[in-house]
Amino acid sequence: MATKAADQLVSVLMDWQVKHVFGLPGDSIDTTVDALRRHQDKIKFVQVRHEEVAALSAAATAKLTGGLGVCLSIGGPGAIHLLNGLYDAKMDHVPVLALLGQVTTSNMNEGFFQEVNTPKLFDDVAVYNKTVMASDNLGQIVDTAIRTAFTEKGVAVLTIPDDLPAQKETASYQDSAAAFALNVPKVDPKQLEDVASMLQQAQKPLALIGRGAEHAGALVQKFVEANHIPFIQTMPAKGTIADDHPNSLGNVGKLGTKPAYEAMKATDLLFMIGTNYPYTPYLPAEGQAKCVQIDTRPENLGKRYSVDVAVDGDVGTFFTELNAKGSLRDDDRFLKACQKNMESWNKWMSEKRLLATNPASPEAVFATIDQTAPKDAIYSIDVGTSTSWGARFLNVQPTQKYTISAWLLGTMGCGLPGAIAGAEAFPKRQNISVAGDGAFAMVMQDFVTAVKHKLPIIMVVMNNQKLAFIEYEQQSAGQLNYEIDLADMDYAKIAEAAGGIGYTARSNDEFKNALAKAYKETDKPVLINTYVQDDAPLPGKIVGEEAKGYMKYGSEYLENYWKIPSMPPLKDIMRQFF
Repeated sequence: MATKAADQLVSVLMDWQVKHVFGLPGDSIDTTVDALRRHQDKIKFVQVRHEEVAALSAAATAKLTGGLGVCLSIGGPGAIHLLNGLYDAKMDHVPVLALLGQVTTSNMNEGFFQEVNTPKLFDDVAVYNKTVMASDNLGQIVDTAIRTAFTEKGVAVLTIPDDLPAQKETASYQDSAAAFALNVPKVDPKQLEDVASMLQQAQKPLALIGRGAEHAGALVQKFVEANHIPFIQTMPAKGTIADDHPNSLGNVGKLGTKPAYEAMKATDLLFMIGTNYPYTPYLPAEGQAKCVQIDTRPENLGKRYSVDVAVDGDVGTFFTELNAKGSLRDDDRFLKACQKNMESWNKWMSEKRLLATNPASPEAVFATIDQTAPKDAIYSIDVGTSTSWGARFLNVQPTQKYTISAWLLGTMGCGLPGAIAGAEAFPKRQNISVAGDGAFAMVMQDFVTAVKHKLPIIMVVMNNQKLAFIEYEQQSAGQLNYEIDLADMDYAKIAEAAGGIGYTARSNDEFKNALAKAYKETDKPVLINTYVQDDAPLPGKIVGEEAKGYMKYGSEYLENYWKIPSMPPLKDIMRQFF
């Protein structure tokens, strides 16, 4: 019996090992959704309440699994809602396929209801962007779109007029999923020799490790240990090597540590390992250090910092061969100096971990999560002050996973969709998400999605009735705070209204008790509405421009309100300034 073109589409998805499709049904995508219904035993359709959540969940699926994330929506308004999540996938370089509905071919280009020029709209976000014009080649186009998404590490968008998937197949199509493999460039022996020579001559080598090393953490760890090299991990790479490894200096940048900042400003040889770290002010001064960069995207080589050896290749392959040379240096003076610096930082952070306040201290809340989370936990951390506290107080391990909206987008509202994606992809692992009240409110309607699908995620809402990160951004820019206060909401009751479990915590002890209860749930999501202090996540190192900004803010506050503004404790400012 002849099958419909939509069945061929779904068959291609199955061959590419797609297990979940996130989205909402609707008129212009319903023939595709109907095919998913017919094959629901192979692919689960995860109905969300907002298309942005579908796209963010698809992006998180790709980040967490290394596979393809898939989302779909109707054309017009639904497609427009997908854009934010698709930009997250684009900027974090993960493969996502977006299937967009469209009016029928007979109504196209007539200004029909909800007709939007989606190819033009999605042109900037997509590495592959096509409108399907006939049912005969639907399977081939889907296959090509997926292949391109993997090859280019980006977003593929297909606009599908709704009459085409319902048409009968006229020919079978054999997709390329089984045969597909990305070529790994061979390591250049001369580059290996050059790197070995540079390392032997260096006095202060430093490794900056990114997501491109995620699959090769053990090899990179062997390299830094054998050669006495301190390392910094970018935020998306947390846990590639254990965050509490003796050589670790934490993260670098506004959310990083002071020892990491100071090591960057002292190094004479920087290894950029699978990273296109964009915050150049936190890299060494130009000309200060020699640089070795390893990346599978040649356009990234030398983009942020001038490189002396640019390795167009795979991190795992490169370090397999470099490690074969054994230990190349035994000078551990720079490592020991960094470790001593880090001891002071960790002592300071340990004081923060033990804070017992009412409202709760965000540092202590994250420390409790860190101490109690399972060894295979999956973290989905939202954007805002939650990002800062997660960076400093979650010691992520290689057995765990950590996902955020990183790099250049940094979209609020990514935490809950990431937890939904994690729970669907890894149903036997504990998924924990933390978001500020501002970020969670953007997507909170989809807590009911976790309820519907019986996903026992733990959603921690850091409730300070404020856009706290914006507060500090305004202050560091020398601006008076404006429109950062948020009306309070009882998020625990919202969770209960959705059919989940809601707890409210107003102190660190109450949070500990609520979290202990949450870990015991097996088929319902739990939300802990945690009232927290408005603690400032100061930069690891307050640099000159930020110091000037804080001084300007203080003087303008005094001039406008005739009193000294509430600021972080002086000892905290002094520790991070000097």
